Amino acid sequence: MAARAQTAPEAGAAPRHVAIIMDGNGRWAKARFLPRIAGHKQGVEAVRRVSRAARTLGIEVLTLYAFSSENWRRPAEEVRDLMGLLRNFLASELEELVGEGIRLRVIGDWRALSPDLVAMIDHAVARTAEASGPTLVIALNYGAQAEIAAAARNLAEQARDGAIDPADIDEACFAGALATRDLPPLDLLIRTSGEQRLSNFLLWQAAYAELLFVDTLWPDFDAATLAEALAQYGRRQRRFGGL
Repeated sequence: MAARAQTAPEAGAAPRHVAIIMDGNGRWAKARFLPRIAGHKQGVEAVRRVSRAARTLGIEVLTLYAFSSENWRRPAEEVRDLMGLLRNFLASELEELVGEGIRLRVIGDWRALSPDLVAMIDHAVARTAEASGPTLVIALNYGAQAEIAAAARNLAEQARDGAIDPADIDEACFAGALATRDLPPLDLLIRTSGEQRLSNFLLWQAAYAELLFVDTLWPDFDAATLAEALAQYGRRQRRFGGL
């Protein structure tokens, strides 16, 4: 089965799906002679600002890389602080998400987190499941290579059990086995802080996404920075291999 070709949007069209690698919290804190947790706290404030700005700017899906599967290598105290900030965010923002009609999604191996945090995520996802507005996707304990391997494993098991014909496994079929299967294609991937790598984030989904690397540290990222990123996206021409 041939994969369906993606249609290039009109020039200047706004992106439907934007993802952000939120980088630079530690450097923000270091520059101010503050502990790293201060940078992470300001990073949470940036999440609040940017999530609200995304809704104002008409972004249909905003995906944020909050905690990677490799972040467990950080000091235990920092990991504990990050999980505490996540708890606070879920507790403080849930009613606003519900009130604004925002659907919360979580991708990654988040069920490996502590039971109380898993329960909070389950509750928040369930409370917003029927929302008809934009979607906020949080990537937690996420790694793109693990996601791709899990999708391949799932399709292999279906083929083994006779549920699908291996000959029918194409790009569209494979994409349907990923955690993002019911989301629009990724249009724009932004990384803050000046680093220029994907860090195991949405590797499959980013195949034809526009990439934008900005020098702004994540705690300083705001509505104006996001608007400028969308303006840059609008000036690009997306051909998806065509002319």
